[in-house]
Amino acid sequence: MRVEQLTCAIGAELTGVNLADAIHDDGLFAEIRATLLKHRVLFLRDQNISRAEHVAFARRFGELEDHPVAGSDPENPGLVRIYKNPDQPNDRYENAWHADATWREAPQFGAVLRCVECPPVGGDTMWANMALAYEKLPEHVKAQIADLRARHSIEASFGAAMPIEKRHALKAQFPDAEHPVVRTHPETGEKVLFVSAFTTHFTNYHTPERVRYGQDANPGAGDLLRYLVSQAYIPEYQVRWRWKPNSIAIWDNRSTQHYAVMDYPPCHRKMERAGIIGEKPY
Repeated sequence: MRVEQLTCAIGAELTGVNLADAIHDDGLFAEIRATLLKHRVLFLRDQNISRAEHVAFARRFGELEDHPVAGSDPENPGLVRIYKNPDQPNDRYENAWHADATWREAPQFGAVLRCVECPPVGGDTMWANMALAYEKLPEHVKAQIADLRARHSIEASFGAAMPIEKRHALKAQFPDAEHPVVRTHPETGEKVLFVSAFTTHFTNYHTPERVRYGQDANPGAGDLLRYLVSQAYIPEYQVRWRWKPNSIAIWDNRSTQHYAVMDYPPCHRKMERAGIIGEKPY
């Protein structure tokens, strides 16, 4: 297996490896996992694997989970189908910078995403290194956010376009999760900035130490949250990947965020993602 680093901050392309081999080869899988921890997101081309092999490889990292809004392949539970269709104009919305499923009490460990069909140009995905984003924060901001916690909501994101009854039912099934604004990576010990498009507000900001008058709380807390969320937008923290059929990305959801670029209508874009169950952030 050969590893080519793609940027100074994040990402590496693997060549000379077939992921189907790593399903049964413990040494190869261990090498891939160690490389993932180092580079945070890995990319591979020409991986002509079956859906069953896709799921089997991803399951080596841990158990998989379905998505309550995006549908899964009926024969392969845990393999979420992210299909964009130009004939459905309401399906053109994509996303903002986020880590997957932070609205869960235990967000995903990571994911394995395979391109089934993509436009000839456009539809790239970008990833950002959120450990580096935390490291580069000014020291006074690090001190300000050290003990902060925040809410992450599926209702305010996936549920926003739903009729009110369905939106409320979705929130009842997945109440807003509360996570530390700065989480500790459970394997590397790094501090990671852990707010994104799913984050709605801080839960413990309004204290005498932070708030003298109302203006300190509102818009003070909102301004700080927007500043923190915007750190993912910095190009020096990012890598951008151009998809081709049978290309694969594997990422560590605990220390990255990603953004699927919505610049390709009226083309099809079909992706399949195996999301791996993670642990409660601390």
